[in-house]
Amino acid sequence: MNEQQLIEWLLEGDVSIQYQVHRDFLGDDRKDLQDRIAHEGWGKEFLSKRNSNGHWGDSFYQPKWISTHYTLLDLRYLHLPPKNELVKGTIELILQKNKADDGGIRLGPSTSQHSDVCVNGMFLNYSSYFNTSESALRSIVDSILHEIMPDGGFNCRTTRSGAKHSSLHSTISVLEGLYEFQKSGYEYRKDDIRHAIRSAMEFILLHRLYRSDHSGEIISKDFLKFSYPVRWKYDILRAMDYFQYTRSSWDARMEDAISVIENKRNKDGTWNMQAAHPGKVHFVMEKTGKPSRWNTLRAMRVLNYFKK
Repeated sequence: MNEQQLIEWLLEGDVSIQYQVHRDFLGDDRKDLQDRIAHEGWGKEFLSKRNSNGHWGDSFYQPKWISTHYTLLDLRYLHLPPKNELVKGTIELILQKNKADDGGIRLGPSTSQHSDVCVNGMFLNYSSYFNTSESALRSIVDSILHEIMPDGGFNCRTTRSGAKHSSLHSTISVLEGLYEFQKSGYEYRKDDIRHAIRSAMEFILLHRLYRSDHSGEIISKDFLKFSYPVRWKYDILRAMDYFQYTRSSWDARMEDAISVIENKRNKDGTWNMQAAHPGKVHFVMEKTGKPSRWNTLRAMRVLNYFKK
């Protein structure tokens, strides 16, 4: 398929995909399509799973993929309208009930002392997207910035097992959260956040997105598998989609990752859903091993930005 045919194929997908295609490829930010996300398709199905107590699953972080936390992350990436009152109410509930002693978001009742920097990054991402008040998010920002490691990145294991080296998983989640906070127009600790974003991006680029900075070996083959939803897990498509979303400048250290993305393209121009992270889900959006509109959309965004 040529690009026009690929766009037509993408437009046959869920309304959330349709909205992003119009916005990202057709130059038409169709708010009418975005408004429909809450009332049909995947968006409607996610919202229908919300319990009367304001949570999804059992609580904020349990069970994993059907918990409130990951459902809110899913809804953010569907581009549900930021004004959605159900979601905003749930975020307010979390902020009232789930603050940890360090100012971040605790995962459960038994974890009041320390929060998880990776989860804090994801929480900041969707809470900023859904226009939560800046004052309510300041302690989240403080908690994240307190966790910057000497190598410039982040690792959720620092408070659990004393990790000394940053994690690509944690670093990408924090980057997404810090950028969304600033994109939403918040001013709190603006210079500190900019510094943290620069150092975290440099940490990823130092590793050419997936290689050891010492040996050049592939850190994990999982980094080269494209899944969706990504959850907390890092892969190079997620990282490159972040770089295009933030309108980052080209860096030669991205070249290896771009080559991998191009080489994974099917003959018909699509990209497959290569892997699914195991665990209970609300429903399956796309089947593993089949052409994926999510991955095709994201890969096309990356290549259109960096290759044209």
